[in-house]
Amino acid sequence: MFLTLDKISKSFDHHKVVKELEIGVEKGEILCLLGASGCGKTTTLKMIGGFLKPDSGRILIEGEDITTEDPQKRPVSTVFQSYALFPNMTVEKNVMYGLKFRGYKKREALKEATKFLEAVGLKDYAKAGVGEISGGQRQRVALARALITRPKVLLLDEPLSNLDAKLRIKMREEIKEIQRQFGITTIFVTHDREEAMVIADKIGIMHEGRLTQVGSPKEVYLQPKDEYTMGFLGPINTFTTKSGKIIKCRPEDLSISLERENSEAVGTITKSEFLGFYNQYYLRVREDIILIREQENFSLQVGAEVGIKIDNGIKTKLIV
Repeated sequence: MFLTLDKISKSFDHHKVVKELEIGVEKGEILCLLGASGCGKTTTLKMIGGFLKPDSGRILIEGEDITTEDPQKRPVSTVFQSYALFPNMTVEKNVMYGLKFRGYKKREALKEATKFLEAVGLKDYAKAGVGEISGGQRQRVALARALITRPKVLLLDEPLSNLDAKLRIKMREEIKEIQRQFGITTIFVTHDREEAMVIADKIGIMHEGRLTQVGSPKEVYLQPKDEYTMGFLGPINTFTTKSGKIIKCRPEDLSISLERENSEAVGTITKSEFLGFYNQYYLRVREDIILIREQENFSLQVGAEVGIKIDNGIKTKLIV
């Protein structure tokens, strides 16, 4: 593995935030650490970056133990949630700053800054002040400044959380494209499941300081190892069939049938929502409320009783 976290742990005030975390990342791969606030993902990122020291365990890059090295000596660059740009400097000088302590002459540093600003599409903004550019452009400046030092590992800590919804979608595509361009091993921390699914080669679901599952976006979504992982990546329906089996599955694994007799279960519609290309129905099945998304225009009213069918090709179904 290119990057290895070998049973790293971290506590604050006797509270264990990260618990013997083990994970490996291949060279050029994007790993998304995904989880709710307080699960330990940002603490993990800070330990990789050297801003926090693990209480135990090791961090290795290409087999070299960097666990106790200072942040500036590690082959790692971090883009923080706030971007941490210098407001009194131009875009160009912000990007060059990463070379300040690496023995570059001014002319060489300018040449490198121009190259990296061109790579992120900001060459024409080199002389602009940080306050004169948009949030998405500031994000790209922060990326260029992190990449110019040619780190072996790039760390991104909730880098899109300060952007509006439309810009977030645009920037996650740009980040993936930039990462592919440079082929840099990347750890991306987020609490946004859609963001992780789009950006990641591999997702690590974190819960209470531990990894519940690691795999490709398709693997963790379609083959969740436990109910927490399944629920974090999307809504879960839980209900009992006519035969007494308890089913746990996603809304897309169910469909409505007007033939109640030949269905797995019968439910009563309690709410319906029109969401453009599909209708969303909430149904009561005995004591449970479940969600079904239908593209068929049934025009079903609240109070109607309908059958519920489970798709034969279902991959996320858990039967208790």
